[in-house]
Amino acid sequence: MKTWAKVLLTLATLGIIAATAVYFFVYNKPHTNFERAKPDFTISAENLYKAFIYDHVAAEKEYNARVIQITGILNDLEFTDDRVFAIFAFGDGMFGPEGIRCTLLDNHNSALSDGDIGKDVTIKGFCSGFTGTDVILEHCSVLK
Repeated sequence: MKTWAKVLLTLATLGIIAATAVYFFVYNKPHTNFERAKPDFTISAENLYKAFIYDHVAAEKEYNARVIQITGILNDLEFTDDRVFAIFAFGDGMFGPEGIRCTLLDNHNSALSDGDIGKDVTIKGFCSGFTGTDVILEHCSVLK
């Protein structure tokens, strides 16, 4: 009986240690600060869009889940309740302009205005994929 008690006590201790490790290293993991993150790629907006249009499988392998800095002519801004989307358009589709859509971070919502449309803008963000018509960048910051 003493042997079973020692085994159970050892298993309980290991379980507590494992639960503590999971909490600190998985559940309580700090979030990436995309505003301060160093870009993995610096590319023109047009070249990034063309990479996805010509071979989206290769482009997804190279750019998805990476921080990318793009520079290009800003074509439009879309405003929702609490979000601002910067749009670099390179074509017209059935549902509007096709190109790169950048969701700005909350503290960068006022960094761009209608006066910036038609000007060169530099934006850094996390590439989350390609919808078939648009390249999506999230957590974007404006570098101008």
